[in-house]
Amino acid sequence: MAELGTVAWPPAPIRTRRLVLRASEARDRTAFIDLFASPEVHAHLGGPRPRAELERQVPEVPGRRPGLFVIELDGTMIGIVELNRRDAQHRSQVRPGAGEAELGYLLLPEAWGHGYATEACAAALDWYTGVQPGAPVVLSTSTANEPSLRLARKLGFTEVGRFEEWGAEHWDGVWAPVTKTA
Repeated sequence: MAELGTVAWPPAPIRTRRLVLRASEARDRTAFIDLFASPEVHAHLGGPRPRAELERQVPEVPGRRPGLFVIELDGTMIGIVELNRRDAQHRSQVRPGAGEAELGYLLLPEAWGHGYATEACAAALDWYTGVQPGAPVVLSTSTANEPSLRLARKLGFTEVGRFEEWGAEHWDGVWAPVTKTA
């Protein structure tokens, strides 16, 4: 993954109606391990990682990199949302060499079905539009992951292709911010 370029990191926390998007902290370590070890979360992502392995490998302050936001609800981490530039070899890149950022998100199962992913992703896209005006964003998801496909379309992603990965068909979408004219 490539960095987000000249974006200052970390930004001030982003507040939505119910959530806070912020940089990760040491207190988030257990929730990161829960996310990566969850069979439900990783059902369409190649499977979970072993908890014992994660306990050994996850740093004291996990996910501390440009573009990764912790999603916080009432003071507790419920997931992550990230925008990362992908290198040219990454399959989900829509136009090789164009340098799109890819939107990704993971929420703990107890946070599913409440609209938090939509709220967090929309806030992250809004932030990204402010720091990278006019830059397109891509999103890839398994076609079997119907909630993720619904979210992509709700956020305004348009299908541009499909590919095979982890023995399943995946959907590629692109999102281009609306540029305001004077």
